[in-house]
Amino acid sequence: MLRFGIPALFVLIWSSGFIVAKAVAPHADLQEFILARLCLTALVMGAAALVAKAEWPRGRQFGTHLIAGALMQGVYLCASYWAIARGMAAGVMALLGALQPVFTAVFMVTARGVRFGPRTWLGLFIGFAGVASVLAPKLASTGAGALTPLTVASALFSVVAVTAGALIQKQIAATDIRSAASIQNLGGAAVALVVSSLVGTGYWDSTPILWGALVWAVLVPSVVGTTLLMWMMRHGEATKVTALILLAPPLAAVQGYFFFGEILLPLQFLGFALALGGVLLARSR
Repeated sequence: MLRFGIPALFVLIWSSGFIVAKAVAPHADLQEFILARLCLTALVMGAAALVAKAEWPRGRQFGTHLIAGALMQGVYLCASYWAIARGMAAGVMALLGALQPVFTAVFMVTARGVRFGPRTWLGLFIGFAGVASVLAPKLASTGAGALTPLTVASALFSVVAVTAGALIQKQIAATDIRSAASIQNLGGAAVALVVSSLVGTGYWDSTPILWGALVWAVLVPSVVGTTLLMWMMRHGEATKVTALILLAPPLAAVQGYFFFGEILLPLQFLGFALALGGVLLARSR
């Protein structure tokens, strides 16, 4: 039961991350929201680590966790939420986030000279063709819901940041997830503080919807989602995690349709299938 229920719950939680951004946008400046979310998550995970008397990273490991968190939490969320606030559909942003393995492959080729086989290259080509199919109609349109090159660039930059953070994190020795998450969220909060001071408006209407979304974002995607992810990794589900994350974009698109009336064209749904299929093909051996 757990092996079926936990993956299903994880996908549902993971897909809700960008739906939260859409819900919060009318009620608060999203950069201020990210700052509050990351600070509270750092406190919750830090308290859990202290209660459990978990070991904390020290010295160079502490600094590496801060940098990884600054990229994976701070830059990623600030840039992606900025794009969402300017018209990026939740499902489309979730799709771009799911392309992290493709961006990792591109980095391995360009920076480290790693050679891939024809299947990987075909997967990369299909993946990017799918993304182009998803983004093209919104870039070509005008008026409400239209995207600009700057919006798309911000969304893609967020994926580059989370990819870089993930590569840095792979170099960190195994650490208790609670203490590591606390430090990484502090690193992300530092970035959010800088961004909010530069572009934040300070708007915060203190409605129940806003406070409820903040509690959800901290406890569910950040705390419960991370815990479920680690549970799956430690119980032999590591090879399935990528496939599960690839289910989040279409689920987020469905939620965006029902909650916010976001409509995707048939070409964009085809692009979803191409992009996610390309990721799976690129990762296959």
